Amino acid sequence: MIYIKTTSFLKRFHHAGGAPRTSLSPRIHKSAALLALLCAGLLGNPSAMAQDRPQSLPAIKLGAGMHVISAEVAQSPEQRAIGLMNRPSMGANEGMLFVFEEANPQCFWMKNTLLPLSIAFIADDGSVVNIAEMKPQSLDSHCSTKPVRYALEMNQGWFAKRGIKAGSKLTGRPWGQ
Repeated sequence: MIYIKTTSFLKRFHHAGGAPRTSLSPRIHKSAALLALLCAGLLGNPSAMAQDRPQSLPAIKLGAGMHVISAEVAQSPEQRAIGLMNRPSMGANEGMLFVFEEANPQCFWMKNTLLPLSIAFIADDGSVVNIAEMKPQSLDSHCSTKPVRYALEMNQGWFAKRGIKAGSKLTGRPWGQ
């Protein structure tokens, strides 16, 4: 269906532009169909094609006061898009650290995420900017209050139970410690 719509668009485009229809090569048709799929979010969008099972990523140790966290690291756009989706459980001191290329306002939602989570948005020096509580399978956005490069998802209530709040410092390799 998308290809048909793309073809009729190209016919209209070329008739409006005065170029003869026969000048369209099969390569242009394929490229236009591919572009339509990309725009429709059906190709190249990991969250649109999210896997049915949880991903497993390499973990690093982080510190939050006297607490040690084992955090899987999601660095690539694909890894970040899948995050903790479809994970039925998570250990008490386990989480996922999202690492972005540059500091920007970061927003998260909980589509296909089965666990209630807390998320800490973290500055380049390891200080917590803000923490949000997130409900499972919700499309509500939870955003950093300042531009950040890091976000750490833990089981819901993990930060509050340990007295970690905005201004608290985390330690570990991402922050040079």
